Amino acid sequence: MRGAPPARRPMIDVPPAVTLRGVKKAFPLGNGRALDVLDIEHWALPAGRCTVLTGPSGSGKTTLLNLIAGVSLPTAGTIAVHDTNVSALPEPQRDRFRARHVGYVFQTFNLLSAFTALENVMLSMMFAGAIPKAEHRRRATEILARLGLAARLSHKPQQLSRGEQQRIAIARALANHPSLILADEPCASLDAGTARGVLDALLSICRGDGTTLLVVSHEPAMLTAGDQIVDITAINRLEDPARSVERV
Repeated sequence: MRGAPPARRPMIDVPPAVTLRGVKKAFPLGNGRALDVLDIEHWALPAGRCTVLTGPSGSGKTTLLNLIAGVSLPTAGTIAVHDTNVSALPEPQRDRFRARHVGYVFQTFNLLSAFTALENVMLSMMFAGAIPKAEHRRRATEILARLGLAARLSHKPQQLSRGEQQRIAIARALANHPSLILADEPCASLDAGTARGVLDALLSICRGDGTTLLVVSHEPAMLTAGDQIVDITAINRLEDPARSVERV
């Protein structure tokens, strides 16, 4: 008599890291007019993967990152990061949530010139409160070393190359063990060789830690390394968000 077939292992449905529903963003121009930038009916960002967001200049990529991070609010719709509707939080709570759960790598490095590489990273941990104060120096040293900056801890930004400055900015974004990293053209101002090294370091750490990464980029190295590529024009229902749509 043949035995029963082995039971199938259940499929694990991992919830998306970010979910947008009915999201619109318009910037007021005055006199009852507005510039429509985004109109996204639904979009879900898969957790634990690297998604590369592309699209023409002015198509709303940076605006989308700012909405997900809670830097700005949508005109309509909801944005959930994991189980938190960030678009419904008051500004102080959005700031606290972003500090704890979202790492943001800006186009400009935004480093504080009066502080060393180590201090720039430690300062990001002081505000978040996600890591005990006694662990700040150890954590900052660890993440900078993983990014190849173990010998640059006491250097200030002006004493470092642009590639090294960008690595500090990435270390700062990673310092609080965020579940989500947003990176806006992180290598736009770097030469090809330096950009490749910075991207490799960022991808290695995010994949090793299971961190979700959403990066705006047109870098060939990034396009080939990402788990998926999304053109914003495929999810944004506005036909030409680069062109002003004025309403009375």
